[in-house]
Amino acid sequence: MNQREKFLALAIGLLVGVFTLFFVAKGVFMKPLRERDKKIAGAREQLDKIKAERRAYFNHEDLIKKYSRQIFSDQVDEAGAKSGEMLTRLIVQSGLRESDFSRLPVGPTKPGLTTNALEIGWSIQGEGKLENVIDLLFLLEVSPCLHRIENLTVSTGDAPGRVHAHFRFLTLVLNPVPPETEFGNLEPTLSLYSPERRLYNDLVTRDILRPYIKRPPAGAPGSLPPAVAPVAPGAAPGPESFRIVSLSEWRGEPEIHVRDLTNAKTLRYKPGDPLAGGTIVMVDYRPLPSPGNEVLKSFSRVIVRIGSEYWAIERGKTLAEKRRLTPAQLPAELSKL
Repeated sequence: MNQREKFLALAIGLLVGVFTLFFVAKGVFMKPLRERDKKIAGAREQLDKIKAERRAYFNHEDLIKKYSRQIFSDQVDEAGAKSGEMLTRLIVQSGLRESDFSRLPVGPTKPGLTTNALEIGWSIQGEGKLENVIDLLFLLEVSPCLHRIENLTVSTGDAPGRVHAHFRFLTLVLNPVPPETEFGNLEPTLSLYSPERRLYNDLVTRDILRPYIKRPPAGAPGSLPPAVAPVAPGAAPGPESFRIVSLSEWRGEPEIHVRDLTNAKTLRYKPGDPLAGGTIVMVDYRPLPSPGNEVLKSFSRVIVRIGSEYWAIERGKTLAEKRRLTPAQLPAELSKL
């Protein structure tokens, strides 16, 4: 090997050594720096997550404070009593008769697995003038209390211009509530004379729930006979003179309100009282197809026992319209007897 070859070999060796030392040094010094950068990035990500959770916490805290001022009470019994009192007051304020509307308690139930709130409310059904029912729904909707109206059904009533309504009014009970919470005024912020109420007047003007009546042929009388003949004052009362107008429940005890059409007064009955030639055994609140019109739902009926048979009278029907129940149609409480 001559001098030139030795010089080239030495130069190549030096270059290989330099590159080797460079990569060794890079691995020794850069690896800790990369690990440190990863830790810094992880810490920043964790810090951003904590900041986001903190913002969400304060936002939720403000939301809970706001909702706490919109509840009736942080106690289930008190909230149920206050909400029921408000419902009764608004029913009367809407021009409806309290005895024509039943109010059954709903709940308490948990709306979710991760919350301490309880959902309570009332299942409401009754009949009245379409305009008054719209007034009631409007006042409930604009009420500032924390609430929801669901399962609303409106169907034709027993007379033109009258409707049967059924819906659920639900609210929340928060417990615990933030310290020093003051429950706010839960009266409706709008009245029946507010411009917002007039937006619903077309529903009444057009009478959209009136059943279709085929126009009579030319020369025929312009009016159809009523579905139920009116009862003349002083006439001998019969089963058709008594109509079931309300099947409400008060403190767990059902009440049957029967309207005496002859004497224009309302009679009250309870389970065990005689009615329609038998004895009242219970009020059935199961939602079932309406007899004679399977499209509509009937949400309550009174069941009487006549001898060994059970008969049902739907809400809004007269005692003359009672129907015999088959064993398959009986509620579970009676089918076991």
